[in-house]
Amino acid sequence: MRVMLRAHMDTQAGNEAIKNGGLPRTMKELMEKVKPEAAYFGLSEGVRSCWIVFDLQNSEDLPPLVEDLFSQLHAEIEVQPVMNADDLEKGLAALKSARP
Repeated sequence: MRVMLRAHMDTQAGNEAIKNGGLPRTMKELMEKVKPEAAYFGLSEGVRSCWIVFDLQNSEDLPPLVEDLFSQLHAEIEVQPVMNADDLEKGLAALKSARP
């Protein structure tokens, strides 16, 4: 299932992770694990943030994927299912054909 992970990183933990090299290492490892369809980085709500879209094969894969964001960056994380335009078109077509 295609999901979007949104993480807001704690400023103090992020500052320390930049100083000790942990932030780039953590993000690189996450990117290697999830092989994202898209990944964006910037500021949101005044803190370092990322939005990563990837295919989550199994829900039990989630805890090991996000643990470093929690433990090293004290991030607030949301993961939600998302669709691209093709997925939406297919879903709406299925909805239309299911109605009497």
